[in-house]
Amino acid sequence: MVTAHLKWAAGAPYCNIHPFLKTKIMKIKKIHIAFFAVLLIGAMFMNACSSLRNFTNPPKAWSGETKIKSVLPGYDQAKKTVFVIADHQLTEMFDMLAPFYLFNATEKANVYIVAKDKTPILIKRDLFVMPQLSFKEVDSMKLKADVIVIPALSIRDEHQDTLLISWIKKHFTPATKMLTICDGASTGAATGLYDGKSITAHASDYEGIKVHFDKPIWVQNVTVTKAGNLFSTAGVSNAVEGSLLVIEELFGAATRNKFASAVNYPHAETRLAHQSIALDGGDKFAAAKKVFLKRNRRIGILLENGMDEFTMATILDTYGRTFPSSFKTYILHDSTVVTKYGLSFIYTGNNDIKGLYELHLAMPASFSNEDAIYFKGIKTVQYDTIQKEYLFNTCLKRIGEQYGHSFEKFVKISLDYN
Repeated sequence: MVTAHLKWAAGAPYCNIHPFLKTKIMKIKKIHIAFFAVLLIGAMFMNACSSLRNFTNPPKAWSGETKIKSVLPGYDQAKKTVFVIADHQLTEMFDMLAPFYLFNATEKANVYIVAKDKTPILIKRDLFVMPQLSFKEVDSMKLKADVIVIPALSIRDEHQDTLLISWIKKHFTPATKMLTICDGASTGAATGLYDGKSITAHASDYEGIKVHFDKPIWVQNVTVTKAGNLFSTAGVSNAVEGSLLVIEELFGAATRNKFASAVNYPHAETRLAHQSIALDGGDKFAAAKKVFLKRNRRIGILLENGMDEFTMATILDTYGRTFPSSFKTYILHDSTVVTKYGLSFIYTGNNDIKGLYELHLAMPASFSNEDAIYFKGIKTVQYDTIQKEYLFNTCLKRIGEQYGHSFEKFVKISLDYN
């Protein structure tokens, strides 16, 4: 009976409808609105679910034994020696790999990833890199550090690993140059070597680190600080400026210019001016809007033997900040690859391509017919090795085209890049 009345009401002026039917119509409208609101909210959460799960579920450090051995480069006593400190629990990828690549590229340095032991180092979910030397091996070889690089490690307050801190202090001499990268400032500050000396960190983490260490002189709005032989950089992307500045001091401006050009660094000189901009509420809202309202895609990168560490780290570290549904690394013919300068990367995930939207190719010339068949139907993003654009700019521009300027700004600030 009510249904019949409603059919009639659909063609009649609303004001002539019986009050009883008006109430029924309003109730039905409210139910419809609530139903569609629930559907919309459910869809938003389903869209965001994978991205949020990846963000809130941290990757796990290596457990158990490994039979994979490091590829140890030769030692040339005529060259400078650079130690890049690593922590198997977690080491920030670009912080570690950008200096590793740049110092190696000079061909004037012995460069080693060193850690407490030979446990594979976590740099990304399911992706690990083998340290080249343990602390004990360095000591047994009687190697002396000309440069010690400290990336952001797993502990970023005063509760540092005492063995690691002691080892760094033991190998630092008045002639040694120390370079902390990003939140590696916390480890550098914990050594006491920066007491009374200038130091900086990632703009978004600066206040949180500073509160734990009151003896250094904390500064901002610079890419790199320098106090004698003690250097430190702002966040992530500024590992390049820190490395180039130390390279120039060690090997001269010509060497610095050569390898700045090799990575298409966008400034004629090492840029020291910087805007220390921390993520604010507007940036976080832009990220939330992307996660809930934009399409969170499954993306991947193909890792291959001989790929250069700088390109790989830039792609992984930039797109890893876009909150994708997942960001997988693929190694098709083995579980390991060896990079340009001899690092062994281990992938412990699978090569499932279900739902994969796009595959990033750092070495497009090496993408074989067999690879193309395996990834058939999947969009590829190819990076031209002879391009004349700084890779951060390439990645950020594309992210802006995909998700808008506000989200591009969020990723840029999270890299502390300007």
